[in-house]
Amino acid sequence: MTGPSTDLETAAVLRRSRPAPPVRIVHLGLGAFSRSHTAWYTGRAADAEDWGIAAYTGRSAGLAAALTAQDGVYTLVERSADGDRHEVVESIVRAHPGDDVASLLADIAAPATAVVTLSITEAGYRTGADGLPDGGDPLVRSDRRLLAQLAGGDSEAAFGLQTVLGRLVAGLDARRRAGAGPLAVVSCDNIPDNGGHVARALLALAASVPRTADWCRLNVSFVSGSVDRITPRIEADELSRLSERYGDAVPVVAEPFSDWVLSGAFPAGRPAWETAGARFTDELEPWEARKLWLLNGAHTILACLGPLRGHSLVSEAIGDPVCRTAVERFWDDAERNLPVQLDIGLYRHALLERFANPRIAHLLSQIASDTATKIRLRIVPVAELERAAGRSAEGCAGALAAWLVSLDQPDGVACLRDLIAGVSASLAADEDFITSVALSVPGIRAAFL
Repeated sequence: MTGPSTDLETAAVLRRSRPAPPVRIVHLGLGAFSRSHTAWYTGRAADAEDWGIAAYTGRSAGLAAALTAQDGVYTLVERSADGDRHEVVESIVRAHPGDDVASLLADIAAPATAVVTLSITEAGYRTGADGLPDGGDPLVRSDRRLLAQLAGGDSEAAFGLQTVLGRLVAGLDARRRAGAGPLAVVSCDNIPDNGGHVARALLALAASVPRTADWCRLNVSFVSGSVDRITPRIEADELSRLSERYGDAVPVVAEPFSDWVLSGAFPAGRPAWETAGARFTDELEPWEARKLWLLNGAHTILACLGPLRGHSLVSEAIGDPVCRTAVERFWDDAERNLPVQLDIGLYRHALLERFANPRIAHLLSQIASDTATKIRLRIVPVAELERAAGRSAEGCAGALAAWLVSLDQPDGVACLRDLIAGVSASLAADEDFITSVALSVPGIRAAFL
């Protein structure tokens, strides 16, 4: 990684500036966010020369091929209202397509590997509302059968696995067999208690390989983390311009702000991420909730309401007083359930500035995928806490009403109740809250349609 520099002229084709560090981290879910966050922190750590990453994409073989052609090196463009700054990140040593299972098993089993990081999105875990592998998912069912075959001695079964967690279980099985020792699994996804979520889901899936499940309980730590950096998808025209400027086929654009708070043990060591600005704490939950509710919750609300007002970008939607009011009302509910020591007022102010950055083209359509899961994780917990405290949760009711309007569902209470039951049984059984949501819907329709 080289230091940031102001953009003045076209760059030459990217080259690695120093020998590649040894691979000690395996990353699953290589994409723009992992490169603006986890790989960036690793490249900036004081001991970066000791920590290389072998990274695996989700579905994109193209990204892996493009990074391989550049020796894993890429450009991170920090985009503020004042202009662009860029730096070259060199922490990724190898990039693989997600279906390169043979390499993945070898990398996880390697004695030098100390950390496995994940950025696979909420949906990538393929879990149900209980946090366990979704038994109705055909890929989960298939992986369970293949893992059972793996436990029975059929090593070829691993190459048919299709879910990320299924492949991770197979990798840990290979590590156990190799006697390679303990490691840490670190989630970088926007899920409450994400380390615990991974542990529950992975161990439940690993039950099909009992010896490996037992080994994991003794040798694998599950680290939770709160990750925070807005990293929009780059559209084709902008990608072409940036590629020409930096000699980089796969640059990344992100806001200047970044934050990473982690909690958990690293039995085989870790990079000195704190020297790059990361924080370590014994009490992650308040930090996690602050980010998940305020940033991600607001994004979900804007993704529901913004398009109804004719907006396509976060910066446009937050500048609309109607959208902003809906966000602020939800934030009022959330703030009542967060510790004052986290400076919530300052964080809210900073978020408004970050959202309004006109040079970060963050598409609402990019945020809008899998909205029901995001509502369950980002809005519902606040609503349940507010109702348990005897308060109206009006901001949450408005957020849920906006989601229902965005689905273009009928206004009937029975229909609303059924949809809300899909994200929270307790809220669906709360007559006063259901009534509040129902009363909010007509006003939202009038304001947004």
